[in-house]
Amino acid sequence: MDVQTLLVFLIVGAVAGWLAGVIVKGHGFGLVGNIIVGIIGAFLAGWLLPTLGIAIGGGIVAAIIDALIGAVILLVIIGFIKRA
Repeated sequence: MDVQTLLVFLIVGAVAGWLAGVIVKGHGFGLVGNIIVGIIGAFLAGWLLPTLGIAIGGGIVAAIIDALIGAVILLVIIGFIKRA
């Protein structure tokens, strides 16, 4: 993985984390926390979606959508854990 790929991955994760924080309200992680959740969600979606046979497509928009799905799933799971 070169520097450019890593930078794009981090930006996609940051955008997805911010959007997931807007979609899933009430979790209070703040901007930096949601960015970290977005990056972890991007890893989660990169593993989970192909395993389930879901392919959105290629390109930066599809990568953001994939990461957004993973980040929303992660925020919902974290919300359940925080309530317990």
